Amino acid sequence: MSAARVRHALAEDLDRVAELAAEHAAYEMATPPAPGLADRLARLLFGPEPPRLRCLVAELPDGRLAGYATCAPELSTWDGAEYLHMDCLYLSATERGLGLGPLFIEALREEARTLGLTEIQWQTPTWNEGAIRFYDRLGATPKQKLRYTLPVDPTA
Repeated sequence: MSAARVRHALAEDLDRVAELAAEHAAYEMATPPAPGLADRLARLLFGPEPPRLRCLVAELPDGRLAGYATCAPELSTWDGAEYLHMDCLYLSATERGLGLGPLFIEALREEARTLGLTEIQWQTPTWNEGAIRFYDRLGATPKQKLRYTLPVDPTA
């Protein structure tokens, strides 16, 4: 039997990625994604413009998708350089502990190398102790900041 793998998402994966994103939002006690997420992701990943987003999926030997990670290049003013921002990394609760997290991190490192980037940055909720232990084991360094959001009315 073949092993689980992490690969780039295909268009046909996006309905499952949207389901996983809804699970992720519930896990983080956040507002669920608005309907039509798979279509919005398709435009960001495969639209006529150069892709703004990259999406990786964890595929189990039986073909099921167990998780996803999304990332995009971002800029650091202080460093005067780009880095890879990991926006999401999520594994279904039943698929944790199978070694998929390290596969995702290695795939994200390879994505950064491919883009010529030397750093990956991300954030996780302060209460997510399992994720924090995982990231600490990787040798990642936490930075203390609060994340704010500010809605913008596009019609104003």
